[in-house]
Amino acid sequence: MSFFKATLLPLLLLNYGLVFAAADAHRDVLKQLHTPDGFTVSIYADNVPNARSLALGDNGVVFVGSGREGKVYAVQDSNNDGVAEQRYVIADNLTMPNGVAYKDGVLYVAEISRIIRFDNIVRQLTHPPKPVAVYDKFPSDTHHGWKYLRFGPDGKLYTAVGAPCNICKPDKDIYASLVRLNADGSDFEIIAHGIRNTVGFDWQPETNALFFTDNGRDYLGDDSPPDELNHWSVKGEHFGYPYCHGGDIQDPEFGADKKCKDFTPPAWKFKAHIAPLGLRFYQGKQFPAEYKNQLFVAQHGSWNRTEPQGYRVVLVKFNQDKPIAEQDFISGWLTKDGDVLGRPVDILTLPDGSLLISDDKLGVIYKVSYQGKP
Repeated sequence: MSFFKATLLPLLLLNYGLVFAAADAHRDVLKQLHTPDGFTVSIYADNVPNARSLALGDNGVVFVGSGREGKVYAVQDSNNDGVAEQRYVIADNLTMPNGVAYKDGVLYVAEISRIIRFDNIVRQLTHPPKPVAVYDKFPSDTHHGWKYLRFGPDGKLYTAVGAPCNICKPDKDIYASLVRLNADGSDFEIIAHGIRNTVGFDWQPETNALFFTDNGRDYLGDDSPPDELNHWSVKGEHFGYPYCHGGDIQDPEFGADKKCKDFTPPAWKFKAHIAPLGLRFYQGKQFPAEYKNQLFVAQHGSWNRTEPQGYRVVLVKFNQDKPIAEQDFISGWLTKDGDVLGRPVDILTLPDGSLLISDDKLGVIYKVSYQGKP
């Protein structure tokens, strides 16, 4: 028997078998998902292990950050058939490169302790350049150290530094904060405090108001405190952590001598422990008119609640600049038996108006399209 038949052929057959098995598993998950009438969910990209934050580059390239995988990916649907047939690894061996942002041909990546950049990246997907450090003075704590990264309407990079604990009073001003800086790393400033762990923010169309999610502390019970959607408006604002949660719950360890009214309350309260992460105001033209400028939020799902909850994408409805209601948009990643099929992380609007949603458990990116009445 030849070497190929004895050694390589079984390996190839095994790999093909794994690919087909994974594809079948993905299709099974899609069958479990529930959407409003007229919407469909498909697999846009698979084989994207630990897919986290998303950023849109030029030529339809979508950049994908990860966590423990330590990689940054790029996927591309070159023939516009709704499936990304190309996948590239832009970088590996990074320290939880969750956050990705793209501007003027440059990809910015937020690791735990620094922000790096990859210049002219779309032209070099097959041979990515070495990264250049933009800012490298963040703490190195891994607890809530992973970062979201976005460019704001002012052209500045926005990110956050989480609390290095479940509940504590951090000994440095930088912890539990929202920060911004220029794209070259200059003019670094802290713009808000009292934010335990935000891994998602976006700016409301027309008003440019900044809204961000915040994950509440653990071990105050199954239903307390609520997770939050917050609205930042002025530099120096404090959102309560570790003294006050949900706008009106004093922390039993740190809140005794504080008044909750002294802190900025949440704009909207989610259920406890649902872990809201990425969010996106819908500005596309594909979905029905009632979705215009409304907020999609990925709820990653609880990890230590007696009965799990979350594991869905919700629509938070706004009346002008105020959230007024919350409803399911995609559910089914959590089965009736409590099995977790997937965990949505981030949301991105494509130029055609469809949505992409990353799933770090399944290692895929979904595409959500509207095919009902225009």
